[in-house]
Amino acid sequence: MHGCHCIGTLFIAIVTCQYEVLYGVHLSSLIFDTSMVASVTATARLKKDYAKLLKEPVPFVRAAPLQENILEWHYIIYGAPNTPYEGGVYHGKLVFPNDFPFKPPSIYMITPSGRFQVNTRLCLSISDFHPDTWNPAWTVSTIITGLLSFMNDTAPTLGSITSSDAEKRILARRSKTFNLKDRVFCDLFPDVVEDIKKDLSETSTAEEATLREEEERLRSAAEPSSGLSSLMSNLIVIAGVVSFSHFHAECTVSQMPQNVKLVVIYPEADMFSPLIQKTCAWFY
Repeated sequence: MHGCHCIGTLFIAIVTCQYEVLYGVHLSSLIFDTSMVASVTATARLKKDYAKLLKEPVPFVRAAPLQENILEWHYIIYGAPNTPYEGGVYHGKLVFPNDFPFKPPSIYMITPSGRFQVNTRLCLSISDFHPDTWNPAWTVSTIITGLLSFMNDTAPTLGSITSSDAEKRILARRSKTFNLKDRVFCDLFPDVVEDIKKDLSETSTAEEATLREEEERLRSAAEPSSGLSSLMSNLIVIAGVVSFSHFHAECTVSQMPQNVKLVVIYPEADMFSPLIQKTCAWFY
């Protein structure tokens, strides 16, 4: 009887070894490591989303995962016509959790746009700031379509900034040159890189000089009241967030220290301290 048990154990060991060699997967990890099961689910879902995105492209956007990490995607948003972003090419990234699609991704903008802070997690109803409003049925196409819609809106949120239309137009024209310096952008979107290079080569010296003059004019106009206007812009964002119920109060609270610091940097802003404190107190 003992001999039969040993033979049975040996047989199981041989089968397990052959399975691991053939499929490159350790059975023990499949049994005990639940995070791996979630990762397999996320991978399968993201591959499906990518296939759908290639088959049914979304207007004004492109997106692709990193070859070495399917949980990190990079996207392009093309500035929509008749908006301050027209002509711009905006690069950003989506970072998906291991248990996607059951939890939402983090969303970042990398290219300066005048709408979002760069390399900062954005607080949107489709991002990881709001897992309670997330719907597992939403795809990558849904996410980037929602981001495009929000970019063209003026609603404030944590991670958004305020700027004039003139500033946005200048950033739109500078976006292509900015993206060419990004290795990931160039690796993932080589066809876009070629289009950008061609477009830049056709830009005349006169057009470049005009753009520089516009930049200098905006810089000069902003200098006298930069501290005060910066504070007011942040207060407007705070007030706006209060009026939009689909944003979390804690997201607004987390932005408060940035505005309080402005009082130290810009003494003339001290008159607004009570307003900042009152706004902050609304959420405690």
